[in-house]
Amino acid sequence: MSNETALQEARIAALAGYEKKAEDVAVLDLRAMGTYADFLVLMSAGSERQVEAVADAVDDALRKAGHRPIGTEGTGAWVLIDTGDVVVHVFQQDARTFYDLDRLWSDAPRIKIEEPPRPTPVA
Repeated sequence: MSNETALQEARIAALAGYEKKAEDVAVLDLRAMGTYADFLVLMSAGSERQVEAVADAVDDALRKAGHRPIGTEGTGAWVLIDTGDVVVHVFQQDARTFYDLDRLWSDAPRIKIEEPPRPTPVA
């Protein structure tokens, strides 16, 4: 897969997370670090139910864009979706703090993916 395709895949995952109200979405560029993936996408959710909903939305968005995950693991506090070049982690906040992948990969450049504007509710 090309670097641009992997980056697009990471963007799709991040935007799908935002659509399901994931928080603290981070895309880490691991390409120069010679690791197992080109990008990590980290995001948090407020409850086990939301972790599942966010993970399902990410999986669906990737599949609709033609990217088939090669593996999905976990439930509840942490779900991992692996597409080969992109690994997505959806955490409950306590699990994200405990495993602290943000610190583990602190040397990796972060790619800014802007959260799309949400419609303003009509009163």
